[in-house]
This record gives sequence, C-alpha cells and structure tokens, in this order.
Amino acid sequence: MTRKTVFSPHEQDIMISEWNSEHPHPVVDSTCQDTAPGQSLDPGPCKVELKRKVTVLRGISIIVGTIIGAGIFISPKGILKNSGSVGMSLVVWVTCGVLSLFGALCYAELGTSIKKSGGHYTYILEAFGPQMAFMRLWADMIAIRPAGLAVIALAFGRYILEPIFMPCGVPETAIKLTTAIGITAVMYINSMSVSWTARLQIFLTCSKLLAMVIIIIPGLYQLFKGETKNFQNAFEVGAVEFMGLPLAFYSGMYAYAGWFYLNFVTEEVDNPERTVPLAICISMVIVTICYTLTNVAYYTVMSAEELLASHAVAVTFAEKLMGHFSLVVPIFVSLSCFGSMNGCLFAFSRMFYVASREGHLPEVFSMIHIRRHTPIAAVIILYPITILILFLGDIYSLLNFMSFLRWLFIGMAVVGLIYLRYTRPDMPRPFKVPIFIPAVFSFTCFFMVFLSLYSDPVNTGIGFAISLTGIPAYYIFIAFHTKPKWLLRLSDFVNRSLQILLEVVPAEN
Repeated sequence: MTRKTVFSPHEQDIMISEWNSEHPHPVVDSTCQDTAPGQSLDPGPCKVELKRKVTVLRGISIIVGTIIGAGIFISPKGILKNSGSVGMSLVVWVTCGVLSLFGALCYAELGTSIKKSGGHYTYILEAFGPQMAFMRLWADMIAIRPAGLAVIALAFGRYILEPIFMPCGVPETAIKLTTAIGITAVMYINSMSVSWTARLQIFLTCSKLLAMVIIIIPGLYQLFKGETKNFQNAFEVGAVEFMGLPLAFYSGMYAYAGWFYLNFVTEEVDNPERTVPLAICISMVIVTICYTLTNVAYYTVMSAEELLASHAVAVTFAEKLMGHFSLVVPIFVSLSCFGSMNGCLFAFSRMFYVASREGHLPEVFSMIHIRRHTPIAAVIILYPITILILFLGDIYSLLNFMSFLRWLFIGMAVVGLIYLRYTRPDMPRPFKVPIFIPAVFSFTCFFMVFLSLYSDPVNTGIGFAISLTGIPAYYIFIAFHTKPKWLLRLSDFVNRSLQILLEVVPAEN
C-alpha cells in the first residue's frame, strides 16, 4: 500500500479559506449538506460521512429496481425454451424465486453480522482474506461492472428512441450517443445527492411495477374469462426438456440476480438489523409474484410458439389486447433500464469506496464530498472504461467471458458464511438462517459455474484467465510495499489533485 498523501478535513478547510479569500465567488465551504443540484445549503456545519438514509422503502426500491430490468418485458424466453412446456416454465420461475430468496436470506445474515458496505467483496475479505477479495474487485473493475452497465444502458438508449423512429429502425450511432447521455446522467445524479438518487429509484421502481400491473391485470382478466387454451397439457411429460432444465434454471437465476445489492450499502442503511432482512424478504416476494403472474398473463394471449417467436414479448402482448397503447411499452422498458442503471451504480460504487478504505484502491476513492456527502470518486471510477467499452469494445463477448464469475464469487461468499459459523462462533448474528439454506444455495451457485464450463468452455476459460490476472496485479500494486520513488510521487500528485478537483476529504470517524 502507498503512504498517506491526502489532505485531512482541517487541511482542506485551510485551503478552502485561502481560495475563498482570493476569489469573490467561493467554490466550496465547510457545510456538508446532502442537497440536490441548485438547492440552497444549510449554513450549519456537520460531520463529513455517508449518512444512514436507506430506509425499508428505499431498500426495497434498490433491490426490486435492480432485479427487474428489460428482460421480463422483452425476452423472457430462456426458461420456456429450455424447459419445454408452459407449466414447467412457471415451476422454474417460482423455484428460481425461492432459491434466490435462499441466497438473499444468507446475505441478510452476512449483512447484519458484518455491518460493512461492499457486498461480495467485504464478505470474501472477512472470510478468505485480501487476495481473494482483490481478485473479485479486479474482475468487477476491468470487465463485469462496466460491461454490465453498458449493456443495460444500451437497452435504455434503444427503447427510449424507439417511439421516435417508429416504424423504422433506430440508428446505432443514435443509440450509442443516447446511451452515453444516460450513463452520464445517472453518474451525475449519484454524485450529487444520495437522497435524490434514492427518491429517483423509488419513482423508477414504481414505474416498473406499474408496467407489470398493466400487463398482469388484463392477463388475469383473460384467464378468468376462460382463455386457458395455452395452459392445456401444460405439464405434458413428453414436452418437458429434462436435459434443458439446468439451462432453464440458469436463465431463471440470472433473471432474479440483483437481490444482493442492498448489502453493498449496509453502512448507509438505517437500523440494518431490521431493515436489511425485512427489505430483502419483501422484495423477493414482490419480484417472484410479479415475474410469475407476468408470465401467466403472457400465456393467456400467446402460445408458447408465439412467445418464442416474438422479438418483444410485452409489445406483442399489448398489441393483441390494447392496440395503440403498445407504443407506451418501450417507454416503460427504458425507464426500467434507467432504474437498473441507477440502482446498480448506487450499490457497486460503495464496493469501490470500501475497497479503497481497505487499501486495494487509491485513497481518493474512499473520500466524501464535503457538501454532498457522496463518494463522488467511487461513483465516477467506471465512467471512462464504460464509455470506452460502449464505443470500442465487444460488450456481449466480454459479458459471456465473465458472467460465470458472478456465481463463483457469490457461492464463495455464502460458503464464507458457513466457514465463519465455525471459525467465529461468537460473532453477533442478529439474523441467523438454518444451515441448510446456505448449503443449498452455495451448491446452486457452484452448479451454475459447472454448467457454464460445460455449456461454453471456451468463453468461460477466457473469463477465468482474465480473472487470474488479478493475482499478479495484487502482488504488484498491493502486496509489495517497496515501490519506486517516482511511483510514490506520482500517486501523491494524483491523489492530491483529485482531492482538490472533486472537493472530497476522508470520512470523519
């Protein structure tokens, strides 16, 4: 690790005072209110730290808002295609919801016993040490997070422009420019105010649930009217693809991914012992019910063959039942994608914040804006590489390389829960799950890693090789304490310059 080269809050206040005395319009002051852009600041000073602003409602909006993306509206086909029948596909949707709830409950125990932000990174660090945690961080930084954010943003850019260009296709250049604007907007909002980020997330989550209600209610109405022809022989044994069921479960677990994001912001959760388990349980019930009923609604209007042939399932559904109202569907999809972007960025920026605090990233990434109370450096850390990947990289190949790592490290974190039960039995555990739950869920995670190796060994092998580059990176940047003087001077200059530019200081204890 490098030496401490940052300004303390006192040193920064002196520098700010000197600047203000030389300039008629001060750029910063000692106040530290979390305000929206353009909002006046309370002149009273306060502690520079991340505030506990995440309530139960905001916690639910983070989880639900990141789980529900564009997939359920556009292409919920993977489960049906690999399960082979309507009835079995619904069973898989419910079962994956229950398995995801198991994982969420494991993370509820970890989040209430290890009250640090950072999610997977923090739990692997606590259980297995810094090297393994750094490998997770490395894979996230160089590929998983920027590629994942770019994919969600691309869907946002495409569907927000679709009503404008109908019936023609949307130009790729316009999609990428709109995507870049969306990424910039969500990073700006997250940099400016935690409160406004949370309020926006609640609004976007409500818009997603409204879109699903608009689909579910007409679908259930059709079902009660007797439109059940697509459910006849729903569990016909001859139609079930038993060899495809593992892939169906893989698709289902991927659709529910996102239940872990509240654990990335544990230090900002109000009363985490109560809020974390409650928000997780309520969120998983909401998502499981919504996913299952949405698919039931689709089947009341479309046969399995029609659903598999549709390029945008929600649009096809709306065209059959609502006519021109189907034009609204792309707007809801774009809002859903923006909500996923907002929730994901809010969550994983805290992982970078904690990693910096642990010495795995430069110190400036663990500093807080003196007025906004946001970890602005940790929020924008992915901006350059995300934009670069968006315009120059092969995003989908990168995701194929790295997607299995998500389940590998989640499985390791849950195994860490079992490991800590035996190595640290006296650790306070306000919320404790039966041991069979982490056992079943960790087996599920490792099964999905094995399935990735079996179904796509080349891409999985490349992803594994990329992740292994984290080992030399760890020893070069972290483990070796003797570094060249020029590198220390460069690190000193960059840290101090970014601290002044971003107006951030170390969090006060």
